[in-house]
Amino acid sequence: MCPDMKAKAEATLPVQQRAVAASLLLPFAHEEKALPLFHSVTLYSETGRMASRRVALKAIDWLAFAERVPPNQRGMFNALKTRSDAISAKLTSLPETPAAIDWSLYRSTVAKAGMVDEFEKKFKALQIPEPVDTQTSAISSQEAESNKSASAYIEGSKARIAQYEQELDKFKNMIPFDQMTIEDLNHTFPETKLDKVKHPYWPHKPIAEL
Repeated sequence: MCPDMKAKAEATLPVQQRAVAASLLLPFAHEEKALPLFHSVTLYSETGRMASRRVALKAIDWLAFAERVPPNQRGMFNALKTRSDAISAKLTSLPETPAAIDWSLYRSTVAKAGMVDEFEKKFKALQIPEPVDTQTSAISSQEAESNKSASAYIEGSKARIAQYEQELDKFKNMIPFDQMTIEDLNHTFPETKLDKVKHPYWPHKPIAEL
């Protein structure tokens, strides 16, 4: 391949497509008329084909998301939303269906017989790998585990709330402290009752509890 054509290929295609472009151009490196066709193929491959394979993304409820972000992570959240909005805008700006290449036009322009047919054949056979989702399953597992932990915490909280409400009712309905006798105190708070039979000497408690 001549230096000029190689430089144009490297400037137009990302790294993973340079080898493919080189293999397409190598048999026709001496043909200057191959250059316009090369530009059409590379631009179509890089923009049109990716737009036609646009991934349908799940809509994100950013308002609900923001309600769950703690204050110390607000900056990270804003950066994530800005990046997501930029990617969404880029995807939206690309055409849903790429413009078709007029191969017949190039056949009438390029003098070398079979050159355009070879380009068309290799172009249609070109498969550009798309990113594989390797994170959704892991995130779904984490979400299920988090939901399980949250459910267990909610059930525990309900039990604690019921216990605290019972204690609160006891405090609301008990005899005021300034009107209690020792018997009333021991009845309301059994833990205050002293076992003078088992521990006959003051303070009537085991040494370990003092």
